Amino acid sequence: MPRATTERFSRAHQPSAKQNASKDTGDSNTVRNPLFNTERFGQHILKNPMVAQGIVDKANLRPTDKVLEVGPGTGNLTVRILEKAKHVTAIEMDPRMAAELTKRVQGKPEQRKLEIMIGDFVKADLPYFDVCISNTPYQISSPLVFRLLSHRPLFRVAILMFQREFALRLVARPGTELWSRLSANVQLYAKVDHIMKVGKNNFRPAPQVESSVVRIVPLDPPPPVRFEEFDGLNRIIFGRRNKTVHATFQAKGVFEMLDRNYKTWCAEKNKIIMDDVNMKTMVQTILDETGYSDNRAAKMDVDDLLKLLSAFHDVGIHFA
Repeated sequence: MPRATTERFSRAHQPSAKQNASKDTGDSNTVRNPLFNTERFGQHILKNPMVAQGIVDKANLRPTDKVLEVGPGTGNLTVRILEKAKHVTAIEMDPRMAAELTKRVQGKPEQRKLEIMIGDFVKADLPYFDVCISNTPYQISSPLVFRLLSHRPLFRVAILMFQREFALRLVARPGTELWSRLSANVQLYAKVDHIMKVGKNNFRPAPQVESSVVRIVPLDPPPPVRFEEFDGLNRIIFGRRNKTVHATFQAKGVFEMLDRNYKTWCAEKNKIIMDDVNMKTMVQTILDETGYSDNRAAKMDVDDLLKLLSAFHDVGIHFA
């Protein structure tokens, strides 16, 4: 997972008139960052200190908290987190950004409270943390969310900034236009709230879309459901969310995949496979018995999805 950045430009970071003439596209907000190649990692530097403070305030940090920050950039959020938390681990992919953050706290009391990890968030060994805060690069939004939700032990809360459409999909409810496989998968494991809109002009360079901040609180204890199974079912029925569930199972390759999984399950359980087993018939029987055959994923909530998954598992049909 690449990373996010959050930083306010100082005068030293401002482009020269010559740079403006050569790089400005006509909109001053789209000038490239003259010090760092932010475009390389999809970074948009948060330049509004009031927004940065608002994000940190929403985390309700405690003096004993250990915080994970993904993509600190040069530290606009970091320095505010350090004022309230016991310790901050910041994961940054760009060594130059990390060097700037190091300089920012060097020789200050906050230096002892900060650890900087240079590398890819996706591949990093995450430390224990109570709270996660991130101004997230758009391209790693989904991997970041699911990496956090799979982390153990569970964290208390995450305050994360995303592209607004992605954020609205996270908080979408069944029956709404944005209810999706992503919405269901995240809401199976966490409570998600939209807490703040952030306009594009609060960043440099300004992105082409608006942003939003969400609060994610993982369910504790988490439901005893394998994510791969739940997502496997959702991958099928949300593939055509406005079609009936019956119709979604007719997609090419679905019955063949379920039949392979069923035979594997039977082998693991030392269960004899009857010659007359027909996967298409088995699936339709379950859909009829549960009453979900004519339902549409667009209107099914997490409980509906769990009931349907459980009915398939009861007869040995698995999705992963």
